[in-house]
Amino acid sequence: MVTSANLSRSICGATELPLETADEVVTRDLEYMRAQLPAEFSLMAGKSLLITGGAGFLGYYLIQAIVFWNRTVEEARRIRITVCENYMRGAPTWFLSLEAAQEMRVMRHDVGEPLPAGIGAFQFIIHAAGIASPTYYRAHPLETMDANVTGLRHLLDYWRRQRDEGREVGGFLFLSSSEIYGDPEPGWIPTPESYRGNVSCTGPRACYDESKRFGETLCVTYARHYQLPVRIVRPFNNYGPGLKITDRRVISDFARDVFANRDIALYSDGLPTRTFCYIADAIAGYYKILVCGRDGEAYNIGTDGPEISMLDLARRMAGIASELFGYKGQVVHRQVPTMDYLTDNPSRRCPMIAKARTEVGYNPGVSLEDGLRRSLIWYSAHLEAEEK
Repeated sequence: MVTSANLSRSICGATELPLETADEVVTRDLEYMRAQLPAEFSLMAGKSLLITGGAGFLGYYLIQAIVFWNRTVEEARRIRITVCENYMRGAPTWFLSLEAAQEMRVMRHDVGEPLPAGIGAFQFIIHAAGIASPTYYRAHPLETMDANVTGLRHLLDYWRRQRDEGREVGGFLFLSSSEIYGDPEPGWIPTPESYRGNVSCTGPRACYDESKRFGETLCVTYARHYQLPVRIVRPFNNYGPGLKITDRRVISDFARDVFANRDIALYSDGLPTRTFCYIADAIAGYYKILVCGRDGEAYNIGTDGPEISMLDLARRMAGIASELFGYKGQVVHRQVPTMDYLTDNPSRRCPMIAKARTEVGYNPGVSLEDGLRRSLIWYSAHLEAEEK
């Protein structure tokens, strides 16, 4: 494996770029997010933020973006981070390191249970707890629904009590999903927030899709009925550093094949299409909506191009891996692992992001090729992860 940070390679016909280390990729991402969010972090300065599910994929940069900001400002302007986590899918090293360094306060708690008394006051809350990988939410359907419905209700009730007691409430963000759209009809691609969805309420994905839909209903109800600053984001296929190589989503699966030095396996005909949003762009969007989004509104956060087939995605990853690491594997088709593996799997997914662009200045800038390149470099240093 090539490890020299000084070596240059041509990536998919692009100009020569330095082969970074995984740490350099993360640092560049953190600098990029800070540059995207000066106004938002300034409005959060000196206040308290609660993040549920912080040890998961999205938590990786949700937390580190704040820690990076905190290290550049005086103590009075630092954003105080508390993380609520049940460790259902493990405790990654990066998370434990930040806890040990007292960069954040960690509360071991299952959001399906009421918040403990004396938890304190938070001006901002991000509800990111939940299971987003289809493999794992199918294995844990009740826990998936509890996080998206019961846990959300506990947080919203806490938020309402805090406001009623005269304490400041700045912004509450619910991480919903593009899965709430189901399999959109062709006339609704790209998909705007106004599309009502084509979703099965009884299929193998329903525990996730329908609980996210009901979670949005809860958020809108609390925003309208109690005049609370609750906002919703619908992530579209986020990927990048923090996504465990064992997560079983498509890009992590392809990376796992690459670093096992085996062919990249497709468990479909490869024709379904998606757009993919690099995590640094997504996190910038989430913080923009948290601070500046309209109450009771949902926003698509993703990229509107390129819309790429799974077959083309696999080929691109193989090509980039070949340039970076000398990968020699091919893309092959394999039999699906279970009969319902592809049931209700959308044939296309592409967001319309004009609402977030116009209202909060969301502007994703990392190309797919660059994002895949950064991801593969990060995975090269993070090949071990718990299988859960």
